[in-house]
Amino acid sequence: MQTKIFLPTTSRFKILHHQPNTDSGFGADMIFAEAIHSLDEYKQFTQTIKVPVLANITEFGKTPYFTREELGKVGISMILYPLSAARAMNKAALEVFEDILKNGTQQKSIEKMQTRAELYETLGYHAYEQKLDALFKK
Repeated sequence: MQTKIFLPTTSRFKILHHQPNTDSGFGADMIFAEAIHSLDEYKQFTQTIKVPVLANITEFGKTPYFTREELGKVGISMILYPLSAARAMNKAALEVFEDILKNGTQQKSIEKMQTRAELYETLGYHAYEQKLDALFKK
């Protein structure tokens, strides 16, 4: 039995005919949908391919900034924001270094920073330290 699979290309969708050997037809556990331009295109993916579909929502890419709700409504199971945090951290780091160059200190940037206590809480540092202590007591 042949199934149509829609794959994004620079000229939009290319339809491939293939013999399925799994629900996806490619032996895949999930599909990474790249450079999709509309919710209708995502819907075509999710209705055609019977495995979870991941939306790649990167900044400055070809895919619009769809919301989680919009993507969920068209059947998207997973959303990847691959560089969102890294881009924000890089910009914040540049601002701190510019502050240091301009003022000779990071003092004016301190209020923008995560405190040591906040960092340790985020990392679960104290719980980790206690586990290490218990481990080495043995």
